[in-house]
Amino acid sequence: MEKPWVTGPGTVADLHEGGAFSLPSVTLGLRVFLAVASVLFSLLIVAYADRMTLGDWRPLPEPWLLWLNTAILMLSSAALHWACLSARRDQIDGVKDGLLAGGVFAFAFLAGQLLVWHRLVELDYFAASNPAYGFFYLITGLHALHLLGGLVAWGRTTAKAWQGFEAGKVRLSVELCAVYWHFLLVVWLILFALLLFT
Repeated sequence: MEKPWVTGPGTVADLHEGGAFSLPSVTLGLRVFLAVASVLFSLLIVAYADRMTLGDWRPLPEPWLLWLNTAILMLSSAALHWACLSARRDQIDGVKDGLLAGGVFAFAFLAGQLLVWHRLVELDYFAASNPAYGFFYLITGLHALHLLGGLVAWGRTTAKAWQGFEAGKVRLSVELCAVYWHFLLVVWLILFALLLFT
């Protein structure tokens, strides 16, 4: 009836010689999520490339607003990078300014995307009328949903920064927001190039 793991010469914890897993769980969680999102967008790109080879594919005209939206998303990513650098330097004012600017640009990007969709619908480019149009709405909509999800984390981090937390206390959250925004920017640049050149 003895339990060797309890009464033995050492506990199980004593037998472990390796160090603890040094990566914070939220960082690991973000990395796993980014891997899953990368696979999702990769599969979407493969489906897009495969579907466009069929005869009924008629590409969308290039909305000039997409260029403006791309620049706005770049500014959002740059602002969050600034907040990240400020957090590393323990400059809470820079963190606040960077987070605020990044959020404003992110909301401007989403508003710009809604404007593009509204304009295309006005021109009778409906998702059901052509596979290219359907893919356009799917790709841009899925990217916008990921950005909205990021804005939830951004909002929580911004609230902490404005509630008087020190820069060191919000550093990890700011860094994770910046990594996520950089990821969204890279994904958008790939998707935008796909939409432009096909």
